[in-house]
Amino acid sequence: MEPNRDDQLLGELLDSSHAISMQQIPVVVADTAGRAGYRDTVIYLADIQQNVLRPLRGRDAGAPPHLRCAPDEIRVEGTLAGRAFQNVTGVQGPAADGGTVWWVPLLDGIERLGVLKVVVPPTDRDVMRFLWRLAGLVGLMVVSKRALSDTYARLLRTRPMTVSAEMQWRLLPPRTFANDRVVIGALLEPAYELGGDAFDYGLAGDTVHLAIFDAMGHNTTSGLTSNLAVATCRNSRLQGADLLEVGKAIEKILEQQFAATSYVTALLAELDSRTGMLSWTNHGHPPPVVIRNGRWVTTLECPPAAPLGTGLGDDAVLCQEQLEPGDRILLYTDGIIEARNSSGQEFGLHRFIDFIIRRNADGLPVPETLRRLVRSILDHHAGQLDDDATVLLLEWRGPDGRIPPRSPASAAEA
Repeated sequence: MEPNRDDQLLGELLDSSHAISMQQIPVVVADTAGRAGYRDTVIYLADIQQNVLRPLRGRDAGAPPHLRCAPDEIRVEGTLAGRAFQNVTGVQGPAADGGTVWWVPLLDGIERLGVLKVVVPPTDRDVMRFLWRLAGLVGLMVVSKRALSDTYARLLRTRPMTVSAEMQWRLLPPRTFANDRVVIGALLEPAYELGGDAFDYGLAGDTVHLAIFDAMGHNTTSGLTSNLAVATCRNSRLQGADLLEVGKAIEKILEQQFAATSYVTALLAELDSRTGMLSWTNHGHPPPVVIRNGRWVTTLECPPAAPLGTGLGDDAVLCQEQLEPGDRILLYTDGIIEARNSSGQEFGLHRFIDFIIRRNADGLPVPETLRRLVRSILDHHAGQLDDDATVLLLEWRGPDGRIPPRSPASAAEA
């Protein structure tokens, strides 16, 4: 069977993607869309805090990183483009010539990168198949180039970033991931002044590894400490170490490097995604929380060992909990619940959990729930946090992924 014109164009775009830079992507994408009969094709990428969508141009013309606002950026809240981004769905509006402006989300897996704008002239043709495939291919192209692209990093920043935060963002895995059994989401604030918070996750067969760290202080040394903890955690588990051995390896490395002058609290966990058995060790960290059926909440207590790097030599205890399909597990640092408003009132554990439960009831997927949680915490703290605030959220869908999607965004995740 002869391929249709749309498939030929997408194939040509794929062929050309191997030897281009980030700055060339918008040019070749606009050309491909133009040959399909569409115009005004623009790639918009979300900033680090996911407040605005910024256009990727065919030259390094993004706003300098110290500028908070660019004239052609689009707010995520209250716009058609923002709705497409938040809900991970195609959104349309009228074009000046009687055609249609389509906003289609750009994804890497379920990581939301931004949106693709395409103007479609008046037509009876079903355009969504081509637009979704085009957006999917554009997302893959952006991800394949971003690691070495200063253009990309510059575009995503609305103000200068500290050296410590630079280290953290370069180290961390994507903030969202999903397969048929689990959905993982994470948030970190303050995005541009991160100190010692960090998270990590990885998959090995049916096992999902999770870790969250909070280093002493809020400076470059804190960043170095948590970076070293994450690197040691990864190195140990790749060599087959269990949770207790991983903790001992981190303790040893930090003590050798800092002689007990810098340390991290940590929670190290593993989930068997076939059975739902969660195992974890606690090293002076807030305990994890389970939300079940969108309302039932329990704190998973486990005798805590000393923070890692203190040299106190406490032996950690391995604890376990059987999860049920649909359970959401929250790992967090104390900056989440201890953020205070101008009256000295803490955001608090109750408000934190209640927010997650309410957004779950609203049908929001994990990434959008966490994006809105950041907004709520920052609003509570007048836009500026005194300490790092980090959340790592895992949803277990069951051994066969039988938990139904909660929204169009969740359907896209599946």
